[in-house]
Amino acid sequence: MTDASVPQNVAPPPAEVDDVELYHAHSWITKYVFCQDAKVIAIQYAGTAIAVGVLALVLSWVIRLQLAFPGAIPFIDANVYYQSVTMHGMIMVVYMLTAIFLGGFGNYLIPLMVGARDMVFPYVNMLSYWVYLIATLVLVSSYFVPGGPTGAGWTLYPPQSILTGTPGYDYGIILMLASLILFIVGFTMGGLNYVVTVLQARTRGMTLMRMPLTVWGIFAAAVMALLAFPGLFVACVMLLFDRTLGTSFFMPSLVELGERKDYVGGSPILFQHLFWFFGHPEVYIVALPAFGVVSDLISVHARKNIFGYRMMVWAIIAIGVLSMVVWGHHMYVSGMDPWFGFFFAVTTLAIAVPTALKVYNWVLTLWHADIHFTTPMLFALGFLVTFVNGGITGLYLGNVIVDVPLSATLFVVAHFHMVMGIAPVLVIFGAIYHWYPKITGRMMDERLGKIHFWITFLGAYAIFFPMHYLGVLGMPRRFYEMGETAFVPASAATLNIVITVIALAVGFAQSIFFYNLFRSLKHGAPAGGNPWRAASLEWQTPETPPGHGNWGAHLPVVYRWPYAYSVPGAPEDFLPQNAPPMSGEHSP
Repeated sequence: MTDASVPQNVAPPPAEVDDVELYHAHSWITKYVFCQDAKVIAIQYAGTAIAVGVLALVLSWVIRLQLAFPGAIPFIDANVYYQSVTMHGMIMVVYMLTAIFLGGFGNYLIPLMVGARDMVFPYVNMLSYWVYLIATLVLVSSYFVPGGPTGAGWTLYPPQSILTGTPGYDYGIILMLASLILFIVGFTMGGLNYVVTVLQARTRGMTLMRMPLTVWGIFAAAVMALLAFPGLFVACVMLLFDRTLGTSFFMPSLVELGERKDYVGGSPILFQHLFWFFGHPEVYIVALPAFGVVSDLISVHARKNIFGYRMMVWAIIAIGVLSMVVWGHHMYVSGMDPWFGFFFAVTTLAIAVPTALKVYNWVLTLWHADIHFTTPMLFALGFLVTFVNGGITGLYLGNVIVDVPLSATLFVVAHFHMVMGIAPVLVIFGAIYHWYPKITGRMMDERLGKIHFWITFLGAYAIFFPMHYLGVLGMPRRFYEMGETAFVPASAATLNIVITVIALAVGFAQSIFFYNLFRSLKHGAPAGGNPWRAASLEWQTPETPPGHGNWGAHLPVVYRWPYAYSVPGAPEDFLPQNAPPMSGEHSP
């Protein structure tokens, strides 16, 4: 393969890396199952993540039914409730959100957006998906072993997580830890691909400061994950040794049911440090790709260049750096030294500054823009509102004096779900509606998409906004049942019933999305090559959907940034990244 010829009056830098030698499949299995094409791997990642996410949705119904109707549903006993809380949290945070943003969107968009033919290590990329799939199957298999899955809570804190009174003590916790270890191994293979592809496989003219913010978000998140996941990896290995070999990394000397255990001298707090050293960067491992996607959706559907592009890039980097030094705000109630609490409170509030800059830039991008209220745009705007609301409550919880009385209440559940649950899921939906035409060559139904958005957006607020009130009342989280609690009024029980009914309705309403997704594969309107009239490189491929190698015989040459909208003198209201420069043009 050779690069495109360059006009005589333009001299983009020569290619730094030789063109990739593509692997060509020789059978149906190597083309669609054990495939090395990043686009197929992306669909495999996304399909698996969505499937396991549906399981997490069902588990959330189990939790809500018990909270609304305590003891009324025969099969929901205390063990089932705590197992559902644990599996729902772990699946959503790690196996669904992380996998779909990095493994799904990362695999599909990075090569197309930077002008590469594929990931730089296609075979390793293929292995990363299959290790992720095995990790997911190991996790789900805990439902089929004696005792079922672990019910230790998604944070898996010892000593509770490996003591005999905890659901899933026999095999569930072992499978959970083994699954997480496998997941991290698989992600490491994928993460190295994302980082090296961005750094080494960009096409001619695609400088770092011409990359779409989606790529910047995924790139920064992958770097963070490569630094943060090892903390969780060693925590899982050490806790697995405590459970199976009798070591005492995290287990202190203790007596259980009148019997002195063999554990000596371990530190449960050490596990919390290791877990949250992963756990808080994980919030931004999910959020940064979402930030990038939202930036691109707003720019494309508002027909306006992103405001303050360089500021947005540096804000992504600043958020990534600061997110590595805020983990302790999850541990205010652990008895840490007050000076540590002061440090983590300051860094927690500091990370709000670059995050607020991004919000200001999104709002200023919308200012005086030609906004098209398409389905992707609605989901992007829904994310913007939801993330701001959730972020404001995060400022409260970042302060020690406020967090301590609220940390064990539904206020934290409401905050966390607004920021880490609803906001990223809105971005996922918006991204699917936006890039579905590129993946399939067909459009999804706009009317069904808007119905889906309004039910999901309004329903999410009806579910989680009242939880702030319940949390301020002091209603605890993770309790199977509360019994007679004097400080919680009777009206709270009624509100819990209302929340549960809405949660069931909103969950079932997601069938609209799946109907639209699969129906449009055959009956959707033909999309053409660039239905949104977007300027970024992925929409400029010679074929839609893109063929093997993405770009045909010649790689593209990039002349400008991906946000050239409303350009004076241009034949249309945008200029693609690979369109030759106009006379007198000075593009970033």
